[in-house]
Amino acid sequence: MSDPQVINTLRTKAENLAGYIAKLEADIEQARADLAHVTATLHLFEAPGAGEAFPMHYNLDRLFKRFEIGELCRKALADGPKDTRQLAEWIIEAKGFPAPDRHLRTSIAYRVVQALRMQEKRRGKIERAGKNGNAIIWRLL
Repeated sequence: MSDPQVINTLRTKAENLAGYIAKLEADIEQARADLAHVTATLHLFEAPGAGEAFPMHYNLDRLFKRFEIGELCRKALADGPKDTRQLAEWIIEAKGFPAPDRHLRTSIAYRVVQALRMQEKRRGKIERAGKNGNAIIWRLL
């Protein structure tokens, strides 16, 4: 038989360590977001190369080929219904963008809604399956 005090102490220590790990993981995510912002700011302050124009802003049109968002959404929806936020996060992961940025995720989510509404309107193989809060749930037909 085990000593109940030892088991209780070990469980308490395990809970403390799990909480500490969760805090460190959140700190890492914040540090990655901070690094992405510093890198973007550095890019803005760097002088453009010879013959290059200075970029005024990042254009999402240059990040995606024509119809690429719809194709990526169809791949993601092959696993089952997902809402707009989940699709945006899946696309960010699939494209390998550096850090989860709230503004980038929101911009891509708007593009997802636009692309999927057009496919739905054109009688594509995608339809709305309901809502999850403010996010539309999409599924393949």
